[in-house]
Amino acid sequence: MTEALRIPGDGVTLDADLTAPTAPERPGGLVLFAHGSGSSRHSPRNRHVAERLQAAGLATLLADLLTPEEERLDTVTRELRFDIGLLARRLGALVAWARTDARTEGLPIGLFGASTGAAAALMTAAALPDGVRVVVSRGGRPDLAGDFLWNVEQPTLLIVGGADPAVLDLNRRALARLAGEARLEVVPGATHLFEEPGALDAVARLAATWFTTHLDPHV
Repeated sequence: MTEALRIPGDGVTLDADLTAPTAPERPGGLVLFAHGSGSSRHSPRNRHVAERLQAAGLATLLADLLTPEEERLDTVTRELRFDIGLLARRLGALVAWARTDARTEGLPIGLFGASTGAAAALMTAAALPDGVRVVVSRGGRPDLAGDFLWNVEQPTLLIVGGADPAVLDLNRRALARLAGEARLEVVPGATHLFEEPGALDAVARLAATWFTTHLDPHV
C-alpha cells in the first residue's frame, strides 16, 4: 500500500511516497531514499530497488529533497543537486518525521543513497547516529561527504559498477575512511546507471540483504 504524503521539514514541504509491505506483520524497518543529481522520487531505478525491499518486508519512503520551485531552479542552474549540506538537512528532517509519525514510529531506519544522494545519506548518518541504523550507496559520490565519512559508524554498503572506473576509485578511497563496518560490492560490467541487463537486479539483491541483516531492531 502506497500513500502520497507532504512532509514538512527544514522550512519547506516535501512530496513523498510511503509504501508498507502487504504482509500482516509490522515492517522490519524503514528505508529512506535519497535520489541522485537531477532525479526525483519517481526515479525508475530507485523504485525498482524499493520494490525489492518491500518484497523483503521493509517499508520505503521515496521523497523529493527539493521543492517543485527548487527543482525548476536546479534545472537551469544545476547548483542545488550538488548542495550536499542542503540535501542532508532535508533527509535529516525526513528521519525526524519518520521517528515520530504514527505510521513509522519505532521502525529502525536505513538510508539508500544514489549518486550525490549517497553523500547526503552519509552526512545524515554521521549527524544522526541514534536515528539511522544502516546505509547503502548505489553508484554514489561518498567523497562529497568530506570529513563526515570519519564519523559514519553505521554499517555501510557501497555498490559500484565495474565499468564505472572513476566512481569506483572514489568509493575505494571512501571505504578506508568510514568508521564503522563497511563493504564495497562491485557489479561486474555495470556502468554508472546500472542499465545493463541484470545489473539493477544485482543492486536490489545486495541492498535487500544488507538492510534486512542490519535493520534487525534486536541487534
